[in-house]
Amino acid sequence: MKPEGIMIFAAGRGTRMGALTTHVPKPLIQVSGRPLIDHALDLVRDAGISEVVVNTHTHADQLHSHLSATDPNIKISHETELLDTGGGLKNAAVLFGGECVYTLNADMVWRNGNPLETLAAAWNDEEMDALLCLLPREKATGHKSPGDFFLEPDGRITRRGDAEHADYIYCGAQIIRLSVLDGFEPGVFSLNAVWEHLIERGRLKAVVHYGNWVDVGTPEGIGLAELEIAR
Repeated sequence: MKPEGIMIFAAGRGTRMGALTTHVPKPLIQVSGRPLIDHALDLVRDAGISEVVVNTHTHADQLHSHLSATDPNIKISHETELLDTGGGLKNAAVLFGGECVYTLNADMVWRNGNPLETLAAAWNDEEMDALLCLLPREKATGHKSPGDFFLEPDGRITRRGDAEHADYIYCGAQIIRLSVLDGFEPGVFSLNAVWEHLIERGRLKAVVHYGNWVDVGTPEGIGLAELEIAR
């Protein structure tokens, strides 16, 4: 059964955006006349996901105001200190009714396919505790970091020291079983630590998404995303 809830990560400081985030949270930066967070919420609505949680931290009052006006049913998980992705999800877990949830980064723009639907079609409760959405490196517009994962024929993913040769990047969307966070203490930790644990157990798998994707983590990414949207 596919998850019914989603966590949108929107609590970061947005430091790579420079002066653009001095007075505005990154999720409210305008891309083609709309805040970034609204592009993420489009994906959520299109995928029919009913339970939405957004974490906040920097300029939280602005984001709270926008979200309450957009959809009063959105739940807020406010972080007085930044908890990173793992800590943020664990902090918000009590707000969800189901055992598994989607997570989605708020600073990306997608076209030609919904990654949440790609994940839903590939999710298997019995075979995995988390399913990551990967993108071929050559389709990762605006992404300048090395690759993240090597993909095995059976869908398992691995990491090796030669990340610069990895064929796939993690593109900010996944399904994860909330109980895998039980072994981690509340506080600051990355989902990378959770993934490493699942890799060791053979319970982390991936699906490749072949739609268009733009990383909007920098001012340059805004222009690239607007070009993609205009196509």
